[in-house]
Amino acid sequence: MSLETAIVLCGGRGTRLGADTEKPLVEVCGRPMIDRVCAALAASEIDRIVAAVSPHAPKTEKYLRSGQLSGDVELIETPGNGYVEDLGVVLDRVETPVVTVAADLPLLTGSIVDSVLDSIESEQSTTVCVPVATKRSLGVSVDTSFTPEDYDRPLAPCGLNVVAESGEEFVVRRNRALAVNVNRPCDLQIANVWCQD
Repeated sequence: MSLETAIVLCGGRGTRLGADTEKPLVEVCGRPMIDRVCAALAASEIDRIVAAVSPHAPKTEKYLRSGQLSGDVELIETPGNGYVEDLGVVLDRVETPVVTVAADLPLLTGSIVDSVLDSIESEQSTTVCVPVATKRSLGVSVDTSFTPEDYDRPLAPCGLNVVAESGEEFVVRRNRALAVNVNRPCDLQIANVWCQD
């Protein structure tokens, strides 16, 4: 699937992580997670990166506006009323289909983004998932899981999705870069080890 725009959702506070800074600014291998995610998107076939910022992360917004990122990132301010509502605000201002990415995927790379998008054959909304068993075997946290009708094991959404006008399908990957969402201190420790590989 060829897509032009990616939305990075970076308005979270990161309360579960217990960090001294806003979650998108937490560093993995000396670099803020938001910077790592935006760099991965800039290295992919995506042409336009839009960051959804909220009042809950004013330092993140300031960082993004400072021009310290390696690529161009547009900002759209959201009310900070939760993932669904904030995403809706951004979707009202961009054309679908679009890629959405959580700012807590610090091991993401451009080639992983391209590989996932190349594997999507339809124009439907798509949730990229990792098997819960894979996440547990890697020692990372699992905060949300579900079992689709046509799948026999629980899956965890990884934070990389395609939002389209219709449909819903799932793509399953066992890639550890997609398995590591930095939500808790143990996830941050693992990300800091693996980002050096």
